[in-house]
Amino acid sequence: MHTLTRTSTTEMEVTSIRLERELKERLKELAGSQGYQALIRDILWNYVQQKAGDFTPQIAKSEIRATIAATARQEERCALTGRPIRPTESMLLGLTTNGLLLPLIPDSLH
Repeated sequence: MHTLTRTSTTEMEVTSIRLERELKERLKELAGSQGYQALIRDILWNYVQQKAGDFTPQIAKSEIRATIAATARQEERCALTGRPIRPTESMLLGLTTNGLLLPLIPDSLH
């Protein structure tokens, strides 16, 4: 996940959130040098954009290491093109180099 440059931290509002110790430690591990607070902001922005319908993950074809044939059970968006995948349509699940499974339109890899 890449940190998106949105606002300088001096312009951000301070808020408090309670996290389980284990969750906070796992976030720190995942964030590495990025910092877990920046990772949390990225996760929250991705969630908000996805719910608003304008989210397209930043993924390159070279990051897909395997695919699995699947059928959409709900509306999805192709992780490479952002195009919608309708329920009951054929799709692929792309396994990324980071271990994520992302929805793909079959012709998006060509």
